Amino acid sequence: MAHNVLGGDLAVCGTDPMTGFYRTGCCDTGGEDSGVHTVCAQVTAEFLAFSAAAGNDLSTPRPEHGFAGLQPGDRWCLCASRWAEALEAGAAPPVVLEATHARTLEWIDLADLRKHAVP
Repeated sequence: MAHNVLGGDLAVCGTDPMTGFYRTGCCDTGGEDSGVHTVCAQVTAEFLAFSAAAGNDLSTPRPEHGFAGLQPGDRWCLCASRWAEALEAGAAPPVVLEATHARTLEWIDLADLRKHAVP
């Protein structure tokens, strides 16, 4: 069982839309996941605009990939490095700590994650 940033079992991030590198609903990671999609975020309009400007449009549907596009409020497993970039830019979305994989701590300080935790 994978662990979260708090040391407990990794909780489900979201299933509508189905998220995670492996599309299991969890922000689990492995050797194939070069982007390290480990941060369970509740996306905001501000973050979606930031991500699109940075070259990763998460709002536009991509039916050919089975992707309906994200709306503000959706939970999604983000790349740890992208969340860190958003933090630096002042656009970091809220994080679900129980569903954020422990490997995230290789990129992001737990104190920063806690400051952005979903209540």
